[in-house]
Amino acid sequence: MNPVFRQLSAALLSGSLRGTIRLGSNDLRQLLAFTARPVTWEPHRRYCCFEMKPKVYVTRNDYARIGLDLLREECDISLWDEGYPVPRDEFLKNVAGKDAIYCSLNDRIDKELLDQAGPNLKVISTISVGYDHIDVKECKQRGIRVGYTPDVLTDATAELTVALLLATARRMFEANKQVHTGGWKSWSPMWMCGTSVKNSVVGIFGFGRIGQEVAKRLAPFKPSRIQFTSRTDKFLTAEDLNVTQVPFDELIETSDFLIIACSYNVETANLFNDAVFSRMKPSAILINTSRGGVVEQHDLIHALRAGKIQAAGLDVTTPEPLPLDSPLLTLPNVVVLPHIGSADIETRIEMSRITACNILAGLKGIRMLSEV
Repeated sequence: MNPVFRQLSAALLSGSLRGTIRLGSNDLRQLLAFTARPVTWEPHRRYCCFEMKPKVYVTRNDYARIGLDLLREECDISLWDEGYPVPRDEFLKNVAGKDAIYCSLNDRIDKELLDQAGPNLKVISTISVGYDHIDVKECKQRGIRVGYTPDVLTDATAELTVALLLATARRMFEANKQVHTGGWKSWSPMWMCGTSVKNSVVGIFGFGRIGQEVAKRLAPFKPSRIQFTSRTDKFLTAEDLNVTQVPFDELIETSDFLIIACSYNVETANLFNDAVFSRMKPSAILINTSRGGVVEQHDLIHALRAGKIQAAGLDVTTPEPLPLDSPLLTLPNVVVLPHIGSADIETRIEMSRITACNILAGLKGIRMLSEV
């Protein structure tokens, strides 16, 4: 089609024809043929850039809708149509031939599953900051890109950590139970007394994004000191936040509150065990919002029963969900939450969006928002 005809066609479609355009006989024939065809004008339609739509497997149906809608625009989606983790046998059966997987920390992605998926698999994106449920090494060897959501949930998790610390220290759940069971008889000067953050020593194990935000939020409660242990030197960060970096031994022996905010890996697995609890203050309170596997749970139960530490607040356990007959649920000095660190509405919506964007970017061979 020559330039004159293209100009006229565009003007006719947009309604912006102005002035005079000279047409030859051939141009006129083309124009008549063109205008004889029906025209569908869709100015807001978004077109898929893939020659064939990639196939994406989604491991449950209750992720925030924004992520699934983004994927549906450019991909063929199949999903486990339930609001709980896909059973292992269903996962293995349905992942074959897929180009990407949208998953969560409940979904174990190992060599067996990768073999079952086959060579088409290019991207795995998890709606979590942790990715210990994914065999990243095996993925790298196969050229499979892995996305995650590290930054978006920092504030929500830090807020929950502070809330859990306060609820445990001030015995809020224990006191609330007394209201419902008739234990509240009258005011009593020493009844249901807890521990104050003011003038205490707060220790944070792991001083990444979440650990640093926890420190910022606890400073207004006026602890005498906030200290932390990290795998790397963070003296400049410590100076900026007015906190102190200390060795691990000092952290566990001197902290009144010990907050676990590290990642889960080979070095941190079961790090908090009987040997550690035996060196903590009998009045110390342990808070864990990282991963259940960082704490040796049987040793923690023993430490709480034996009075080696005063109390524990846990947003993460082993396993998850925690069985109803777990001894942890019988201890009055333990607060257990169902892994809700990032559970505010805005955060979960953004996590879903990022997970989907990571998949689309990986399929297109461009930079992900967050890649392992």
